[in-house]
Amino acid sequence: MKEALYWHKLEGDRVQCELCPQDCRIAPGRAGACRVRRNKAGVLYATNYARVSSVALDPVEKKPLYHFYPGRTVLSLGTIGCNLKCSFCQNWEIAQEDAPTRGLGPEQAVALARREGGGCIGIAYTYSEPLMWYEYVLDTARPAREAGLKNVLVTNGFIQPEPLEALLPFIDALNIDVKAFTGDYYRRVCHGSLEPVLKTVETAVRAGCHVELTTLLVPGLNDAPDEIRALVSWIAGLAPTIPLHLTRYYPQYKMELPPTPLATLERAWEIAREKLAYVYIGNALTEKGQNTYCPGCGALLIERRGFSARPTGLEHRRCRACGRVTEVTC
Repeated sequence: MKEALYWHKLEGDRVQCELCPQDCRIAPGRAGACRVRRNKAGVLYATNYARVSSVALDPVEKKPLYHFYPGRTVLSLGTIGCNLKCSFCQNWEIAQEDAPTRGLGPEQAVALARREGGGCIGIAYTYSEPLMWYEYVLDTARPAREAGLKNVLVTNGFIQPEPLEALLPFIDALNIDVKAFTGDYYRRVCHGSLEPVLKTVETAVRAGCHVELTTLLVPGLNDAPDEIRALVSWIAGLAPTIPLHLTRYYPQYKMELPPTPLATLERAWEIAREKLAYVYIGNALTEKGQNTYCPGCGALLIERRGFSARPTGLEHRRCRACGRVTEVTC
């Protein structure tokens, strides 16, 4: 455990957590909505500090990040806990349950990433919700940056502005879930709200971080063409070169709807491509939305097979065919 950041005392040893928009008021002996920030005798603690539930060396494409060091690997660390409760949660065993963990201090994590050698770009904080691992991510990202490693967040983006702005200087890339583009979906399905997530995306883009977005399309809930158009228009207003990953839902956790039809994914892909330069389809066997093409001349930049990527059409971020500077970090 470690004393948490971003909280204040209330009467009667109650505390107010200020990390995320859930704004939990926590009685002694109780935890917030995330299950990992707990009030002990009037002090808020991060009970998952340096506790790791999952460790893997992943292709960076698995995050998914398609424009950030394609073909390289990243040491992926996860913990337990999440401040949303999505009915379809794909990692519910660690996000919503108390899975086994082991200790891994910040310096140990950095050393582990460095031992992986030149193919590993750094550390990804992922699997559960890394923003509910805030103190550990901050304490690890600093020495990782000093060691020349990259820091990646795979996050739901549901955080207050102040802690986000304190963390972003140490973060190189983010994949942020925009789970839908209606507040009703966030309330009913995720037990959260949309606006803070949109602000997180806007703040990360403004800070100069590499940002990619993911939307899991759930049939009948967030896949209507008008909603996709609204989402895409908002992204294009920030930057039409932000990569958007449209991923296939499968029944999981508390949701039993059938998987997203391929036709729905491909229709959303076509809509998104009207305004965005880079749109991808994930979690589905389809030839559409896999490779990266030059927005200037249409030449193949990155060829993908599953999580394998070959950036054969790039040279120092430039398209080999037309010389256009691309939005890919190599």
